[in-house]
Amino acid sequence: MTSLGADARAGAGAAPSLVNVGSVDTIRIANCSGFYGDRLSAAAEIVNGGPIDFLTGDYLAELTMALLWRGRLKDPARGYASTFETQMEEVLAICLDRGIRVVSNAGGLNPAGLAERIHRIASDRNVNVKLAVVDGDDLVDRIPDLLAAGEGFRHLEDGRLLAEAGIQPVTANAYLGAWGIAAALDAGADVVVTGRVTDASLVMGPAAHHFGWGRTDWDALAGALVVGHILECGAQATGGNYAFFQDVPHLENVGFPIAEMAANGSAVITKHPNTGGLVSVGTVTAQLLYEIAGPDYLNPDVTARFDTIRLEQLGPDRVSVTGAKGHRPPPTTKVAINYLAGFRNHVSFVLPGLDIEEKATLVETAFWRSVGGRERFAESDVRLVRSDRPDPPTNEEACALLTITVKDPGIEKVGRAFSAAAVSLALAHYPGFVLTGPPTDATPYAVYWPAAISPIPTRVTFGERTWYVDPTAGEEPRIPGGGRSTPPASRAAASGPKVAAPLGRAFGARSGDKGGNANLGVWATNGSGYAWLADEMTVARMKELLPEMRELVVERFEFPNLLALNFVVHGLLGEGVSSSTRADPQAKTLGEYWRAKVAELPANLLSH
Repeated sequence: MTSLGADARAGAGAAPSLVNVGSVDTIRIANCSGFYGDRLSAAAEIVNGGPIDFLTGDYLAELTMALLWRGRLKDPARGYASTFETQMEEVLAICLDRGIRVVSNAGGLNPAGLAERIHRIASDRNVNVKLAVVDGDDLVDRIPDLLAAGEGFRHLEDGRLLAEAGIQPVTANAYLGAWGIAAALDAGADVVVTGRVTDASLVMGPAAHHFGWGRTDWDALAGALVVGHILECGAQATGGNYAFFQDVPHLENVGFPIAEMAANGSAVITKHPNTGGLVSVGTVTAQLLYEIAGPDYLNPDVTARFDTIRLEQLGPDRVSVTGAKGHRPPPTTKVAINYLAGFRNHVSFVLPGLDIEEKATLVETAFWRSVGGRERFAESDVRLVRSDRPDPPTNEEACALLTITVKDPGIEKVGRAFSAAAVSLALAHYPGFVLTGPPTDATPYAVYWPAAISPIPTRVTFGERTWYVDPTAGEEPRIPGGGRSTPPASRAAASGPKVAAPLGRAFGARSGDKGGNANLGVWATNGSGYAWLADEMTVARMKELLPEMRELVVERFEFPNLLALNFVVHGLLGEGVSSSTRADPQAKTLGEYWRAKVAELPANLLSH
């Protein structure tokens, strides 16, 4: 590994480094937040629970940027994750006293505004904080100039050009890399507040700063990218949302993850002692499979090969992450655009007892007539959930649920008059007529538009100085996605008697959203289980098990080192979380849905 000085690795136009970096010891990087709304006490728990060197927090998702935009409409001084401000009120002085440096993307759409709040917190506590702002990601006002310069902002899924779509973005943020964060830390910042950087950059920046990595230290950077992906969702790496949750002690108080990182990019994932949760090969595998696609994991600074990762249980709550290989990043930078597409509303009818299908038909006929016809709305969706049971043991288990959702550019069609029409049927319709709630008003919804443009520089502001850090030159991906690898010969497929059992009795799963797509990662706990998965769980078989996928494009990827497969389901979530009409618009339940499906399994796999 080549270690370059801070000036050399920062890129053209960077300000000179003010502090020395490049030590070779292990550093402890902790994460106190996986999303905007995560456990508020986590920062204090981590800071007070044991030694760490860096405290990070990830608060941003694709939907979060639209939510922050709506908040900033009400108050122009906002636009950032206010929970981070609350957390800093608790721990900033302690961090400064102990030399713990803080890196967070909580700045959202207004990192400078959040920086002002943190300066005020420091002033109120009579402490001095050296704070840097890393931004340059916000492109919403620059879109006309970028379009004129030849950037098409082509939709990554359907290929449409932004200029031809006739939409007006309300947010547009490029995913910046880690070198701006590293430059801010090189300059001496105690706290670094960013806009939209990649989630893993919060770990990669501190690691690159501390170990003095250069731009072409691909394997070390890839290792940090992998570790950043493990940490980015907080307690999901330490037992939260884990398929085999019965194995996780004290789920009521899961500890947050800590990475003990080494100079070569490898790490040990752990947590503070005397906290709940579990750090195991299984919990780390589950997080590695979250919201990914194929073996190439793209980032503005490096492309990491996820099929080279190796995990090993070193002891209780200690898992080593080694072997990650990396190469140049892609030649473009991802941009997340949100635009307001209209308004939505819904009504839900409780259908009790017998003749559920006939009652549902009656409801649809009468309701659409009462609102002037289904064709009045730009989009509509009707879902009947058969939660009723034969010979129901309780009143609730005698009921199914029919939900009607509508969307339209005009608020007047889908406002309170729409949902009130359901109430008007109450005394003149099916027996046992019940709604799940009173009439609701329309709510605006955003649509997610993923695109890619030429890489852009990162802006760093520290004190009175502002400078720019150039992006790393990229290359076209070398290895096409998809394909099927052969399980190692040492992993003999399970054989012997078979029994009908839920897949979840033998396999774990983790699922999530990426725009309008869903990913479903499934893994085995041993080699024979993986061999069965690799042979049996084809795309065709997955579509048989989960009929919602049958008309969609599904990609399948193999990760033999993790004993795992990953499926990417294109278009399952429509145009993204905010506009999806699914009951689970983020595909969080997709993995457990798959695990509940019954299949003929070798009996010796059912030993978990």
